[in-house]
Amino acid sequence: MSGEIDYGNLMHDAMRGLIRSVMERVAEDGLPGEHHFFITVDTGHPDMQMADWLRDRYPEEITLVVQHWFENLVVDPNGFAITLNFGNSPEPLYIPFDAISTFVDPSVEFGLRFELQHDDEDDDEDDDEAPMMEDAPREEKSADVVSLDQFRK
Repeated sequence: MSGEIDYGNLMHDAMRGLIRSVMERVAEDGLPGEHHFFITVDTGHPDMQMADWLRDRYPEEITLVVQHWFENLVVDPNGFAITLNFGNSPEPLYIPFDAISTFVDPSVEFGLRFELQHDDEDDDEDDDEAPMMEDAPREEKSADVVSLDQFRK
């Protein structure tokens, strides 16, 4: 057993548990009121399931909108399956919770952002290091940052 508490991984597990709980509620009762989600996902995640044409179009990440039309939402401990509409073409997806980099509900100005790490041979960082949250000290890297301001009415 390690002599340290891994707060980073514990916090990420808790935040992903929150997303799981929200998605379970939506699967059971639908989206209440004006709630809707923008979910940015790492399309290169090994457990991400999507149509080849979508992966070709979005080889690194995709932002999914769960709002007016979705179906077949099923949540399991590791992720969720959902069918979304892409240009009048319903497409089934499976999104692992640990492939999510941002989860935003602009109707209530709520958002979570995860720093996802990839196992690259050229990566000098320790492979055992936990992913860092947005407000944790971290070396600056270029990334698209979701600002809640763009979703305000």
